[in-house]
Amino acid sequence: MHPALSSDDLARLRRQRPYPAVSVLMPTHRREPDNAQDPVRLRNLMAAAKERLRADPAVTRETRIDVSQQLDRALAGIDLGHAEDGLVVFAAPGEHEVWMLGRPVPERVVLADTFLTRNLVSAQAAERPFWVLAVASDRASLWSGTADRVAEERNGRFPMVRSAENFDAERQEQIGDVPSTFRDEATRHFLREADTALASVLKADPRPLYVTGEPAALALLDGVGTAAKGQAVHVPRGGVAGSSGDAVWQAVRPFVEARAEQEVSGVLAELDRARGRRAFAAGVDEIRQNVQTGRVALLAVEENYRETVRDTGGHVLPAEPGDLDAVVDVVDEIVEKSLDTGADVRFVPDGTLAGMGGIASALRY
Repeated sequence: MHPALSSDDLARLRRQRPYPAVSVLMPTHRREPDNAQDPVRLRNLMAAAKERLRADPAVTRETRIDVSQQLDRALAGIDLGHAEDGLVVFAAPGEHEVWMLGRPVPERVVLADTFLTRNLVSAQAAERPFWVLAVASDRASLWSGTADRVAEERNGRFPMVRSAENFDAERQEQIGDVPSTFRDEATRHFLREADTALASVLKADPRPLYVTGEPAALALLDGVGTAAKGQAVHVPRGGVAGSSGDAVWQAVRPFVEARAEQEVSGVLAELDRARGRRAFAAGVDEIRQNVQTGRVALLAVEENYRETVRDTGGHVLPAEPGDLDAVVDVVDEIVEKSLDTGADVRFVPDGTLAGMGGIASALRY
């Protein structure tokens, strides 16, 4: 299980693998009574994947046993009591991974020489991940955030704790041993180290950044480092660095929501400008054609927009119930291709793109 999906994770998962790379996708449910069916459906899907392996003449007996064991190990590690909206299981010779997603996925079993990652790509774009650095004079913690929660990041450098003999900042200030903890050289050094560690995180996985702590801590961090400057949003709130995820989320939530509202306004303004210069496209058929030629610069998608279509060769049409050749995840396919061609992909609240078919784009030319 993985708490967050990074760009490095996606690059690793999307590389080519020895056949067969098995992808098992299943929509899941967070609450009763709908989640009661999930364990049975998951076991059935895993059995179907093993049957596909047995029936495939290109899969040797040794490989079939290996990948089947990987599927069994993945199944044993899945806790559906903490399910979200989608489950993705990857298994290949010698490896397996399980991902819980905050977006629904189509029920599928796919054997190929790559894992089916388009749903992970879509989920990552929709979650709008960000970082939160919470600082105090003796502690710095890093939190990975999505649209509705944060989880503490423990990566070898964080959390950072300042250990000093008889260090008691509160007592020192009370008795006057130091005029201010945040003018102490040891504190300056500690926050400089936290800034350096943060720079490494941002280099590996760039995201919007929120920095929270007492105003004096934020000022000192800006003075001694560079990573937390620039586009970082300052959240003046003391006592957060050693608190719970809920406390961190409540501190940054108003700022995260304000940023999201500003981003939606910016997306709509860009689409309006694209209309004015006749570089606008809407609807899955028109956008899919433009994505394939690399013309999409900005793709806007409503958060829960889904469309099942038939590919006629040149165009896609709405699928009829029971169509065996239906493409059930065409929106996720468009998202992945857009990112592959360097487009900026933004998910917006449902209803934002009313009159545009739930999906719209600004074109490069």
